[in-house]
Amino acid sequence: MNGARTLATAARVLRQLRHDPRSIALMLLVPVVMLTLLRYVFDGSPQTFDTTGASLLGIFPLITMFLITSIATLRERTSGTLERLLAMPLGKGDLIAGYALAFGAVAVVQSLLATGLALWALGLDVIGSPWLLLLVALLDAILGTALGLFVSAFAASEFQAVQFMPAVVFPQLLLCGLFAPRDTMQPVLEGLSNVLPMSYAVDGMTQVLTHTDMTTDFVRDALVVAGCALLVLVLGAATLRRRTP
Repeated sequence: MNGARTLATAARVLRQLRHDPRSIALMLLVPVVMLTLLRYVFDGSPQTFDTTGASLLGIFPLITMFLITSIATLRERTSGTLERLLAMPLGKGDLIAGYALAFGAVAVVQSLLATGLALWALGLDVIGSPWLLLLVALLDAILGTALGLFVSAFAASEFQAVQFMPAVVFPQLLLCGLFAPRDTMQPVLEGLSNVLPMSYAVDGMTQVLTHTDMTTDFVRDALVVAGCALLVLVLGAATLRRRTP
């Protein structure tokens, strides 16, 4: 990998995003709107919002970054841009790292907006540090970026990229502990949930919600989510194709 080439790739992606207001709105505004709707759905039960809102604060960024990244990367390949870039002295690792850096920068802004809104405008009550909440939201958004980069290699069209969402995101959403405690699930499902990264994202949010200090479980959860994101990025570089067959 070459740092200068990675930064140049990230700058190019950010320039393209600047001219795509719909994608910017999807990444930055949709999590904010969804959290606001959730707050007033549970208007008569603030405690329910505290519990559910903290978890979804990590899930919404993951989902939106997954969608945008998978579609944007696939668009690069189907338009021939990716093939031209890889014909230059630009390795797959440089390209994937550049995309991750660019969308990671957007993820920082997205996480700041969503976390700030939840804590100071919507009244989300957490016992732990808001910075830890922000950290988990950011790691989740980066994980969504990594997953989007990875699955884009297996899609032949933007529609297929969207179709990967039920296969990649929905099972994690059902098994992450948001709807039922994981230890009450059927043993096979509990075992499966223990290897899915979204389970650790939700658990990390719960740790911040219920503990004043950083716990060992929180450190474990953050490391698992970060490690999964790094692993998926490596897999994304290994499976990246120049063109769509």
